[in-house]
Amino acid sequence: MTKFKRDDTSGYPRCQWCRVVLPASDGRGRPRRFCSQACRQWDWVARQRADELALSENELVVAREEIDTLKDQIYVLACAIQDVQSDLQKTTRQSAESLRESLDWLLEAAIPVTQSSLRP
Repeated sequence: MTKFKRDDTSGYPRCQWCRVVLPASDGRGRPRRFCSQACRQWDWVARQRADELALSENELVVAREEIDTLKDQIYVLACAIQDVQSDLQKTTRQSAESLRESLDWLLEAAIPVTQSSLRP
């Protein structure tokens, strides 16, 4: 099934499992909570497993490797932000090429973070 996305996602309902923006509703029936049957199933499995492990609704079980990878990506992004901020403060007038290099570095660090997801 196709995942639904919008450019401006603020204020739109999201899938309870994967957090993808849900399509607009026509107003009839219950509001959608999931973008697909697969997400509905993963949410059910997660709730069953959480009950077995006596986890509260606010606790998660995530593989250490996935958390470590996400932390590494966030660290690289933080370094890129710090570098770009430092570059912008050094001079008031920079060349277009210099600004482009800074933006490229920032995007190179940000894209993996936005594309990563914690899998069930």
